[in-house]
Amino acid sequence: MATHPTAIIQPGAEIDPSAEIGPYCIIGPHVKIGANTRLIAHVFVDNDTTLGVGNVVHPFAALGGPPQDLKFKGEQTRLTIGADNTFREFVTINRGTAGGGGETTIGDSNFFMAYSHVAHDCHVGSQTIFANAATLAGHVTVEDDATIGAFSGVHQFCRVGRHGFIGGYTVVTQDALPFVKTVGNRAEAFGINTIGLERKGFSPDALSALRKAYRILFQSKLNTGQATERIEAELSEYEECRYLVSFIRASTRGIVK
Repeated sequence: MATHPTAIIQPGAEIDPSAEIGPYCIIGPHVKIGANTRLIAHVFVDNDTTLGVGNVVHPFAALGGPPQDLKFKGEQTRLTIGADNTFREFVTINRGTAGGGGETTIGDSNFFMAYSHVAHDCHVGSQTIFANAATLAGHVTVEDDATIGAFSGVHQFCRVGRHGFIGGYTVVTQDALPFVKTVGNRAEAFGINTIGLERKGFSPDALSALRKAYRILFQSKLNTGQATERIEAELSEYEECRYLVSFIRASTRGIVK
C-alpha cells in the first residue's frame, strides 16, 4: 500500500495493499478500499463507505458523508461504490438514511465530473456520465448508460432511464425516459437521442422502432395507457421497446412529456 505520511487513516479501515492513498487524505472507520484504487490527494472518505477495484478519486472529493436530510439522526448507513469509477474534483456523494433503505449505491465505470453531487439513498447504475455540477436529490435512480448534463438537477424519487440523456441546465421533476433527450427548465422530451445511440452501437432497426414508439407516445392522440398498449402490440419484438413500456408503467411520478 502506497500511503503518504500525511494521510490520516482511522482504526478499522480496510485498505488493499495495492491501493494508493495520497497526501492529506482522510479515511474514516469501517471504510473499505479495493485493489488499485487511487485517492490522489485531499480526499475524504467517511464512515461505512466501500470503494471497489480500480477507482480514481481526485482532490477534494468527499465520499460517504452524512446525508443532508433533517430526518437523519446519526444512524449507521452506507455508501457502496463499484469498480473503475472516476470522481473528479469536489464530487460529493452521501451515504443513505434508515428511512430510504440505508444505502447509496454506485455501479461500475461511471464518470463524475467536478462538483457533481449524489444525495442519500440514490442508486446509480454503470457507465453513466455526470457532467460538471450535475445534481441528484435523495432517492433518485439513474440507470445504466445515462448522461446527466452540466448544472442539471433531478428531483427526489425520480428515475432516469437507461441511455437517457439529460441536457445541461435541465430541471427534472418526473421520470426521464430511456433513450430520450430530456432538456429544459422545466424539462421536456425532445425525441430519441439518435446520434448518441448510434455511437453506442444501436442497430438501425432498433432506432427506427424507438422513433416509432416515441411518435405513438407523444404525437398520436392516445393517452399514455393507450399508447403503451399500442407500442406493446406493434413493437414487442424489440427489447428496447418492451423496456420503454415497462419503465413507463413502473412510474409513480409520471414521465417527462
